[in-house]
Amino acid sequence: MSAGKLTQKAAEDIYKKSQVSRTSFIAELTGSGVVSATDLAHTVSAVFGAPLLDLEAIDPLRLPKDLLDAKICQSYRVVVLSKRNNRLIVATADPTDQEAAEKIKFTTQMGVDWIIAEYDKLNRLVESSTKSTSESMESMTSGGDFEFDDVPIEEAADPADAGASDVEDAPVVKFLHKMLLDAFNMRASDLHFEPYEHQYRVRFRIDGELREITSPPIAIKDKLASRIKVISRMDISEKRVPQDGKMKLKIGPDRVIDFRVSTLPTLFGEKIVIRILDPSSAKLGIDALGYEPEEKARLMDAISRPYGMILVTGPTGSGKTVSLYTCLNLLNKPGVNIATAEDPSEINLPGVNQVNVNDKAGLTFAVALKSFLRQDPDIIMVGEIRDLETADISIKAAQTGHLVLSTLHTNDAPTTLTRMRNMGIAPFNIASSVILITAQRLARRLCPVCKVPADIPHEALVDAGYSEEELDGSWVPYRPVGCSACNNGYKGRVGVYQVMPISEEIQRIILRDGSALEIAEQARSEGVRSLRDAALYKAKLGQTSLEEVLAVTNE
Repeated sequence: MSAGKLTQKAAEDIYKKSQVSRTSFIAELTGSGVVSATDLAHTVSAVFGAPLLDLEAIDPLRLPKDLLDAKICQSYRVVVLSKRNNRLIVATADPTDQEAAEKIKFTTQMGVDWIIAEYDKLNRLVESSTKSTSESMESMTSGGDFEFDDVPIEEAADPADAGASDVEDAPVVKFLHKMLLDAFNMRASDLHFEPYEHQYRVRFRIDGELREITSPPIAIKDKLASRIKVISRMDISEKRVPQDGKMKLKIGPDRVIDFRVSTLPTLFGEKIVIRILDPSSAKLGIDALGYEPEEKARLMDAISRPYGMILVTGPTGSGKTVSLYTCLNLLNKPGVNIATAEDPSEINLPGVNQVNVNDKAGLTFAVALKSFLRQDPDIIMVGEIRDLETADISIKAAQTGHLVLSTLHTNDAPTTLTRMRNMGIAPFNIASSVILITAQRLARRLCPVCKVPADIPHEALVDAGYSEEELDGSWVPYRPVGCSACNNGYKGRVGVYQVMPISEEIQRIILRDGSALEIAEQARSEGVRSLRDAALYKAKLGQTSLEEVLAVTNE
């Protein structure tokens, strides 16, 4: 009105019409033809002093993902353009929409800076950037460049079963294809399909963090579960007990992705978690895992020994399997006999004899190990030492000329030795067999494109674990920002390692039944970094942030 484009009476009429039709005033105004979207955007920009942006210059594929729920973008006709510190830069045609601003603030816990855009162009960008999952599915073909390994339904269940008719439901097939491909392309490690009373949620674990990706109609939960079970060779008629399975997805003529599938009965249906298994991760090489030069040298020295036990410890999802397989890949030569027992085998490595343990069938870790020793092995890998019997056989194998690699669930390297002692293993057997222990964590790696120096007080750095000598001003810590190339300021993960060789002095401490604290003190005096020190060093190199260091390590 102030620009002379619209009378007071016309504005009131259009506002009343928008109230009746339950559309926004801006949509009704531009749709009426009284004011063009371009004129309106220029006027709003001038009145509110907000910058005006031509959205035709924006590539929808480069817009940041997952910063704001697609439903909010569609409801309020907004598009997130970027993130700066703790504020979102959001394109809108109506900067007076307080409801939209409050909703965004509440959902993201971030402030909002408006950028004015022409409503028609904004509308098109919202539609293209928040295209619904169902529309995306319809644009796909179930044959295309990707397909599952063919599994006849008859092998998985009786075709007369009620669930069998659901598994070839075309939208469900396409939806599953899309989710698996999206997860692979987004470098996710796991997919979670979660049914609730009034909602069905799909989340991906990306760089160690779970993110909600979409919320499909709850009606598809049973059909989707049936489809996944059939291609994973599970029993689709059994919904009362957990099941495990595997499947493959073929992408193109020469690329196949492996998946490990787990189902769990919950109150409102079966929760399904799919782990993406990447065989190429074992062939990245030891340098790609993030070992520092001295840590790499200790590990390489241990795996070159003819016999002894090497243990890798850490929580679930800390990369223990990849570390073990990286070592096996280095040792995998034509003249070496390697056997592994796992539950289940995650990475297929040609040249290695891999066995899946099956407790129900009586094939336990201990039984597999006993069998290995009659198979003339040079190197044995045990997925996990869970009990005294498995530990006992592993130690005997290490003492009788075999190199044994295995994992344990402990917090760090020194406590691994006391954990073995608590399992009932004699100190002499521990001291004479274990040659090296590696404890590890995975920390999110800072995005090299957008990371910026962090202004962290000197006292906070000292509290985190840095010594006064290290804080000499020759380096600065970095913090995440977030850009179109990363996930909230992080891209990928880097390993944090405590590599502790068992020296003669540590052996003496073990033999006299010393504590983990004594072992840790001795290891530190021998130059072994604690996990916190190793993580702080990664932050010093600018590879991760101090927040991430504190999140993944204890001190």
